This record gives sequence, C-alpha cells and structure tokens, in this order.
Amino acid sequence: MSLKINDPANNASFKTGVIAVVGRPNVGKSTLVNALVGAKVSIVSSKPQTTRHRILGVRTEADAQYIFADTPGFQTQYKSALNSAMNRTVTQALAEVDVVLWLVEARKFTAADQRILPLLPRDKPVVLVVNKIDLVEEKNKLLPFLESMAQQFKFAEIVPLSAEKEKDALRLPAILKPYLPEGEAWFGEDDITDRSSRFLAAEIVREKVFRLTGDEIPYVVAVTVEQFEEDGAMFRIGVVIWVDRDGHKPIVLGRGGEHIKRIASEARVDMEKLFDRKVFLQVWVKVKGGWADDSRLIKQFGYE
Repeated sequence: MSLKINDPANNASFKTGVIAVVGRPNVGKSTLVNALVGAKVSIVSSKPQTTRHRILGVRTEADAQYIFADTPGFQTQYKSALNSAMNRTVTQALAEVDVVLWLVEARKFTAADQRILPLLPRDKPVVLVVNKIDLVEEKNKLLPFLESMAQQFKFAEIVPLSAEKEKDALRLPAILKPYLPEGEAWFGEDDITDRSSRFLAAEIVREKVFRLTGDEIPYVVAVTVEQFEEDGAMFRIGVVIWVDRDGHKPIVLGRGGEHIKRIASEARVDMEKLFDRKVFLQVWVKVKGGWADDSRLIKQFGYE
C-alpha cells in the first residue's frame, strides 16, 4: 500500500539518483538498505549508533540505478565528538541527495523522531516509510497513525512496510523511480556499494562485537584493519578491536577467549559469504582511552 500525494510523470529514459535513508537510531534503516541492495552492505544490531558512516548501497535495474545512502541514526540524547561527527554526516547527506527516505516506526512517533522534522528538505521529495508494521497487532489503528503523520510534513509518498520482509521492502524502487532524475549510471551493473572490502571487513567485525557482548560493552567500540592481503584465492585479514577502557578488554575477550573466538568465527563466515572466497581472519583487542571524545582519534579511525 502506498499513500499517493504527488504524481510526477514517468519517463522512459534511464534514471539515476541518490536517496538518503534517515531516521532515529534503531528504526530499521540498515535493514531496509540491505534488503533493497540484496546484500549486507550495512551492519545491523539493536544498539544505538551501529551505523556511523554514510554508506552507499547500489541497486541497478534495467532502466534505473538507485543509490541508497544509509546514514547514522540522528543522535540528540548523548553528546560526544563521535556523535557530533555522525550528526554532521546526516545533515550533509540530506543536502546532497535527490530523494529522502525518512523512516519512522509504526505507531511510535517519538521526541527523537520529532527532532528530525526540521532537518527534512523542503525542496526535495521526502518519502515517509512507516516501518515495522508487522509488529502492529491492531491493524485498524495503523490508518489513523498514517493520517496523523501526513499532517507533519508535505510528503511525496507515505509507504507502510516491514523492512524485515524482503518482498515488502522491494515495493519501494517502483515508488521511488518517478522521483529520480534522468542520468547515466554512476556504478557498474554488479557494484553494490561504494565502500571497499577493507571497510566492509571492519564493519562486519564491529557488528559481531555489538551483537555478542550484549549491553556489557557500550557502543564506543572501533575496529581498524591492519592487514588485508590476497593470498591466491584467499583473503588474509587482520583487525584490531579498540575499546576505551581497560575493563572492556576482558569482556570482549571473554572467559578463556570465548567471546573473541566467536566474534572472529562469525565474522569470517559473513566475510566469506560477502567476498565469495575463503578468509583467514585474525582479531586483536586493544585499549585507547577516551577515543570517542578525541577529534584526532575519531579522524584516525575514519569517522571524519
């Protein structure tokens, strides 16, 4: 179901456009981008600020190329140099795209969502995606929520869906196509992201840290790749997990190295699936105190 508000004319020419995917933390942005691209280009976890960079996910069809810019969740609650850098990424992305996808959760329009409203551009089409509709038990209450959201902003479209359901998410390209400008493809037919394999390897390891350490480790964990080499048909990859307190290191390692072994094992499996080749992975844990509030280290770790 799509609630049509504008009706731009369709054009048979090839179209290419950048679509910013924005919203508060944990609303499903990366899940949606991965579904639209058909591959895991953005990591996913239940922790806030899992996504820290603008990551482009590319979907190419016969007559259009959709370039989805996955962005960090806009953070208003916690102040740090890292959060400031991520918020700048969001505002910059909004200024440089052709279309904006704003994600909110069905029947959960929060104060954090409200703070994003002033950031939405008035001179570009903004499509509201109401995500997680599968979690709404009383479906009769969904329409009043959609109607109330329509009063918040002049949206080009309002699209309720569940990003967890790929077939549901894949309704979006046809809805977005009329809003894309005409132009040649930016990426090759088989490209799925602008990010390097090295970057993706680091992100996969960071996702496993977030998922396997639960709430014991705060989100201020960084991962850097120290080695990335081709060895015949295999990648040899060495990464460092950076924590900001001495007490966090044994948590990431786990008793008898239990956690770090599982982090490395699950990350290796994901890498082999993504890179379509064998991976030899080594992982180390090191401490760099207070890095999330150190502008120099934030740049060193690639967040600026």
